[in-house]
Amino acid sequence: MTDEGGAEAVDGVLAALADPTRRQLLDLLAAQGEATATTLAARLPVSRQAVVKHLAVLDAAGLVSGSRVGREMRYTVRPAALDATSRWMAALASDWDRRLASIKRIAETAEREEREQQEDRTSDP
Repeated sequence: MTDEGGAEAVDGVLAALADPTRRQLLDLLAAQGEATATTLAARLPVSRQAVVKHLAVLDAAGLVSGSRVGREMRYTVRPAALDATSRWMAALASDWDRRLASIKRIAETAEREEREQQEDRTSDP
């Protein structure tokens, strides 16, 4: 990423997604659309308090948002941060594809030149 704010956002997303429980929480929220920490904790092998802490990390990374409905806090996925990270990863992959294609061209040219030199040596009396 070229801009500092964008790099920090991607760093936050990658750090948040490094934890398997947080990835599972994000999957559950994506499947359900909206859920409370209590509902999510019932589907995971961690306490409700642990789920709340994980949701706070996901929220700080911009991956989820919480809204109060009565006494409950309901969480939903915010795809914008994932989209930005996906774009960064696609650009990175594209850059590596270009580099590998360049290495391939160089190797093929060197191989072709070597073959031509061998043919020239064998054809000279």
